[in-house]
Amino acid sequence: MSALTGTPRLARLVLRRDRIRLAIWVLGTPLLGYALAGSVAGIYPDEAARQGYATTSASSLVARAFNGPIAGTDLGAVVVAETYVTLALIVALLSSFAVVRHTRQDEETGRAELLGASVVGRYAPLTAALTVVVAANVLAAALLLLALVGAGLPLAGSVAAAGAIGGVGIAFTAVAAVTAQLSVTARGANALAAAVVGLSFVLRAAGDVLGEQSADGTRVRSAWPSWLSPLGWGNQVRAFGDEQWWVLALPVLLLAAGVALAYALAERRDLGAGLIAPRRGPATGAAGLLSPAGLAWRTQRGTLLGWAVGVAVLGLSMGVAADEFNAMIDANPAAAEAINAMGGGDNLLDAYLAAMLGLFALTIGAYVVQALLRVRGDETDGTLEAALATAVGRTRWLGTQVLAAVLGAVALLLLAGLTTGLGYGLVTGDPLGSAVELAGAALLRLPALLVVAGVVTALFGLLPRRSVALSWAVLLVFLLLGQLGAVLELPQAALDLSPYTHVPSVPAVDPVALPLVVLTAVAALLLAAGVAGFRRRDVPS
Repeated sequence: MSALTGTPRLARLVLRRDRIRLAIWVLGTPLLGYALAGSVAGIYPDEAARQGYATTSASSLVARAFNGPIAGTDLGAVVVAETYVTLALIVALLSSFAVVRHTRQDEETGRAELLGASVVGRYAPLTAALTVVVAANVLAAALLLLALVGAGLPLAGSVAAAGAIGGVGIAFTAVAAVTAQLSVTARGANALAAAVVGLSFVLRAAGDVLGEQSADGTRVRSAWPSWLSPLGWGNQVRAFGDEQWWVLALPVLLLAAGVALAYALAERRDLGAGLIAPRRGPATGAAGLLSPAGLAWRTQRGTLLGWAVGVAVLGLSMGVAADEFNAMIDANPAAAEAINAMGGGDNLLDAYLAAMLGLFALTIGAYVVQALLRVRGDETDGTLEAALATAVGRTRWLGTQVLAAVLGAVALLLLAGLTTGLGYGLVTGDPLGSAVELAGAALLRLPALLVVAGVVTALFGLLPRRSVALSWAVLLVFLLLGQLGAVLELPQAALDLSPYTHVPSVPAVDPVALPLVVLTAVAALLLAAGVAGFRRRDVPS
């Protein structure tokens, strides 16, 4: 028996287990790319508009940091500048989590040990996971290519752009293959992979900020830090500009090196063990862990801290970028219409700030989903049964978890408003007043997040086995409706499906109490349904 025996059968098992996730990933990536390309084409319809965008983006350090370098004034170059970072981050995280799910998580749950008792080689589980994830990236890139060509973009640039996105996924497939060997837990392996994604983003942003602007002001050549980042490699392909095709080989080389390293590390450890030894805990637990509230805080504080750092950095950046907003609007009135559609109101600067706060609320919705889905993880790994065997009732336990997630969302909303206001106020000369005003405006988005929490809780209580996939799917629908609904001119009935649609776009418009009260009532009903379902079903279920 070779080390790869059983790989095809395990690959089929991976496909069977992840058929829904993979379908959403492979089909969602090109659909999102097509929608974004269409919206960008509507915002920048002619050469003059794209010239203004390219000049503004190339000269703006904030735009370089968050969108990457602009490769010219072609429509395709603008589409890449507006969409690459978003798609690349999504693909990087999806690839990383998929590899960990079918390697380290299987070891943690004992599934790998059961499979290993059959005719399965040492490297077969890892190879099967890598094969499926790489194939998913290749297929998603191929469909993205068709989507970009279907949107009217040139073939050569579309091949380069799709290859860049697929290359990012392949690169982080290799990263996750290594992190899965290092950590004892799937959560730790995912955290390490996400940390590499974050570091790659920082390196890419640093290289783009330090890059050199062309003489005509419409292009940027990134500095050397970008070449240290797999996310930066996609920018260096320079799709729809002077394409550098050889850069597409870098993710393949990283994959080969990562797979070789992962095989070597797997050979040197026991099944279920990791190369990074778990830290010893204290001899006695803290008194707070005796209560459900203390336990919820202990399990969620690390996640909340990571989110807080990201929100603070983005908030300051978005606030400072408001100073450059007027220049962008002067260069492109169509962009002003898009911002106004997202933020509402007559004052375009207030509309920009409202749109940024709305984006933060959508993003923090992912934190709410992530925090609340820990309850499903506790149920599947047996932790919940141990907790309910004590004097803690089901309602109290679930209510505490929901309360912890909601309080975390409140803290992140406040932080988003404070940091955005602080960044904006440092430019305008009134940091305290701006911070307080935008913190209050951010808190008005809380009812929408309560609805998100209610949806996740209801799914956990009523449809536990499908709660994870459905929760993320619902959030994705809210995200697409919130970010693209107005730009794509979707019917109001579709936009109304998202709770974010009903939140007043303060500070662009005056606050209105009725929709906030209705959203809170809807959230309460969903939470009640989830708690009732949880009390009546089996655990585990």
